[in-house]
Amino acid sequence: MLQLDAEALYAELLAGVRPLLKPGAVLVGVWSGGAWLAERLQRDLGLPGGDKGYGVISSTLHRDDFGARGLASGSDPTRLPFAIDGQHIVLIDDVLYTGRTLRAALNELFDFGRPASVTLAVLVDRGGRELPMAAAFSAAKIALPANQTLSLGRRDGPDSDGGFHFSVSEARAA
Repeated sequence: MLQLDAEALYAELLAGVRPLLKPGAVLVGVWSGGAWLAERLQRDLGLPGGDKGYGVISSTLHRDDFGARGLASGSDPTRLPFAIDGQHIVLIDDVLYTGRTLRAALNELFDFGRPASVTLAVLVDRGGRELPMAAAFSAAKIALPANQTLSLGRRDGPDSDGGFHFSVSEARAA
């Protein structure tokens, strides 16, 4: 069974994102795992704006399977606490697979303006692309069968350290 150390990969992501940050660049995390990563990166990199200086982008309304999926329960709406026009954005996601979530997130982002640049950094690239998308940085590249799903989780609660972990499950039938 596949074993990935999400905390070790986060340390790699932290180191890999540093050189991607142009002066004045901002972090935007794709809901949900990418948003958790962006939140922690914002803090660990000491970026301006503190805990609220990063953005969250939802791909829900731009997904090509929206008719079948509808609104995901618990999905966060897009929150961008800065102007998008002319901004250098480092887009953060947890797992890059087909590229469809990323395409939807980019469509949502461009609904808010025209950034100067968008650079993608991911925790895990699992291959299997259906669209021409690539990350400028990925902490790990793995091969996973198409019938399996890799999900990032976060430990929450008053006694939790907020650490990350992965789970692998069988994909839902379409």
